[in-house]
Amino acid sequence: MHVTVLLREAVDSLITDADGCYVDATFGRGGHSQEILSRLGVNAQLIVIDKDLQALEVAAEMAVNEPRMSVKHGGFSQIEEFVKTHTTEEGVQGVLLDLGVSSPQLDEADRGFSFMREGPLDMRMDVTQGQTAAEWLEEAGVEEISRVLKEYGEEKFAWRIANAIVDTRADKPLRTTIQLANLIDETVPFKDKHKHPATRSFQAIRIHVNREMQELERFLDSALNVLAVGGRLVVISFHSLEDRMVKRFVREQEKGVAVPSYIPITADQMHQPTLKNMCKPIRASEEEVERNARSRSAIMRVIERVS
Repeated sequence: MHVTVLLREAVDSLITDADGCYVDATFGRGGHSQEILSRLGVNAQLIVIDKDLQALEVAAEMAVNEPRMSVKHGGFSQIEEFVKTHTTEEGVQGVLLDLGVSSPQLDEADRGFSFMREGPLDMRMDVTQGQTAAEWLEEAGVEEISRVLKEYGEEKFAWRIANAIVDTRADKPLRTTIQLANLIDETVPFKDKHKHPATRSFQAIRIHVNREMQELERFLDSALNVLAVGGRLVVISFHSLEDRMVKRFVREQEKGVAVPSYIPITADQMHQPTLKNMCKPIRASEEEVERNARSRSAIMRVIERVS
């Protein structure tokens, strides 16, 4: 069962106009969307986006009796394309992005996300396109695999694991999650007693296969383009790479373009900031973490467009 992380906090921060247009850019199983709809007026709109076909089935069922809701199949980086037919030139009043992997994706072995369950080594969010994890691991070189594990998983034994993968596939291709998890377990020399040794590698491979960091980078620019002045962007991240990218993007938008001191400009010619942080990063409460351990790593940023 999927438990929505930071549900009340996210929606509290998102909605500024009950009759506005909002976007749930990662519908998942609809927890945030249901809460958003419960707080919107009859003339409001909610656009939901997801690339996962199972998530879209849930969204389609919800939309049958919900005229305020529109469902879009695709990645959250396509937000600008999806909202242009639903909004005025002023833009949308709020965008919510929850970057967590949903519990059904982790719990269903056929999806290939979990190192705890035997299943095909897939890991694609959208199973209708792209390369599976098994296909990538079959053809990638040691240097590429090592880079991905180190950059996206912060895996200190990345080189060792990459070499083990390449050596193993020469005799037998890696096709299942348990194959890969066992290989990593046997390869890593030192174990963290609180974390499975395959945790970081599975995270890194999933991020790479789904091009998650590239999609997040494109999303941030696009979200800025669709937000109305005064509109909110709420982003829930689950690891430091995502959060650092969001933090850096907002900091750049707050500072504006740096102008060399020797160039004479007047006050009204100075670049105005486009975004501002509304509060310090928000984390799940102790009570929420106790109910849902997956919320422990969540961090939420609330950003407003100011110009």
